[in-house]
Amino acid sequence: MTSSTPPKNDTITKPPVGLYDGVLVQLRQMIFEAELKPEARIVERVLCERLKVSRTPLREAFKVLASEGLVDLLPNCGARVSRFQERDIRDAMEVMGAMEGLAGELAATRASDDVIAEIQSLHYQMHAHYLRRELPEYFRLNQAIHRRIVEAAGNDLLTAHYDSLSLRVARARYLANRLDEERWARAMKEHEAMLACLTRRAGAELRDLLRQHLLNKLSSLLEHFPGAVHTPAPGAAKAQGPRLQGRGSGRAKRSA
Repeated sequence: MTSSTPPKNDTITKPPVGLYDGVLVQLRQMIFEAELKPEARIVERVLCERLKVSRTPLREAFKVLASEGLVDLLPNCGARVSRFQERDIRDAMEVMGAMEGLAGELAATRASDDVIAEIQSLHYQMHAHYLRRELPEYFRLNQAIHRRIVEAAGNDLLTAHYDSLSLRVARARYLANRLDEERWARAMKEHEAMLACLTRRAGAELRDLLRQHLLNKLSSLLEHFPGAVHTPAPGAAKAQGPRLQGRGSGRAKRSA
């Protein structure tokens, strides 16, 4: 059976080649966890002291984060964490939902039994992290599952476009679970339904579930940023989780 080790290109832990590998991983996680808040200027001196690096790898990491839409580069004064824009999030998540839906429909007929077994194994590992409320580890496996389904579609063009967009929506996908415990629970149930469809090779059903999964995540995220976003995502179920005020300032409740 194919190894079920998550692929190395997962969103949070993917290390690019270069001296800034560890810096990039840590900065990305700090942004995902809102330790570095939207629109906050990143003070290079403070981060250099904390991460024990010089400014060179830090600035190299800024360039990668800018390409992912996570920071804005400022002329002659470093970088600041980019803010969420309703239109950008909506556009990206709607396109991502359509791509993942197509990938699921194709994967249901094209994936080998070994690949499906690999995805199933990743799902069980992810579920274990969910039960322990280990969101970074859960998210790493979550992204591995989504990308493995895309790969299983056997369409190189689809995979290339997916990779291009996935990094730009990673923060939104992560925050939807971090901010909303109810949404995280629903996401887990949706993954169970998706796995069942893939196992049954029910392509059309899997397509619809994957698309709805992204729309539900989008709707939940927009609900938690009332100052910036307020229009429900089309076709998405209304979010039922706790409403948080402000941008990136809250954390999901964690049950034992």
